Amino acid sequence: MNEPIGIIDSGLGGLSIASVLIKKLPRESFIYLADSRNCPYGQKDKEEIYELTKKMVKYLLKKNIKLLVVACNTITVTSIDKLRKDFNEVPIVGIVPVIKTAQEKTANGRIGVYSTMVTAKSPYQKDLIRKFAKNSNVVNLGSLKLVSLIEKGEGEGINRLLNKELRIFKENNIDVLALGCSHFPLIKKEISRLLPNVLILDSSIAVFHQVKRILENNNILSSSQNSDYNFLTTGDKKFFTKFVKKTIGAKLTNKAKLSRISLQ
Repeated sequence: MNEPIGIIDSGLGGLSIASVLIKKLPRESFIYLADSRNCPYGQKDKEEIYELTKKMVKYLLKKNIKLLVVACNTITVTSIDKLRKDFNEVPIVGIVPVIKTAQEKTANGRIGVYSTMVTAKSPYQKDLIRKFAKNSNVVNLGSLKLVSLIEKGEGEGINRLLNKELRIFKENNIDVLALGCSHFPLIKKEISRLLPNVLILDSSIAVFHQVKRILENNNILSSSQNSDYNFLTTGDKKFFTKFVKKTIGAKLTNKAKLSRISLQ
């Protein structure tokens, strides 16, 4: 197997990033690691988030990854600088809401940013808003429970919570919504149904361009015709497999390796 690209997330959300990377980089191999056992990270403090993240990174480094994608906004805003310092063996790509793009796309100067509570309150995200959307009215909303509902597949609970939380975006007449959590694109259809006239943006394409640029600059693009895909979870394997098939595609999933692991 050619050296894989590693992808980590607190749970299933990073599959929204993985699906785009796999499609856009078909010659690359990937290892995706979801720490669903400890999800959601968005309800934990910064120190605990980093300790849990370290375990995932160390595990993937042992698999000889050539690049690491942190497909989790909460990890990115709390830990990306420390991760790059402590694990400088490989390039590390983080994920942030596409606020700059939202500013470019808005017609009425009213933007929404929807993420976890930790991400919404972080200086990292607030700085992005000040830097890239200073000419707009921004509603920066953090959800405390949405990630947990997505991880559990609780459709009715998701819809009830969205009906409640998205109301503030309607009241403020936003015309662009930047999703600041990689879990949220997994329910993009549900969000679109409640915000039918709003352009909804996620970070997947931006992450792809960053990954591709790093691979090219470091001359580590794969030329293999036999890509391998490994999907790992610390949580329930049956539910994880179902979600991978839904997000990545059943055909690809049937050729991939899916495993439940324990991180020490």
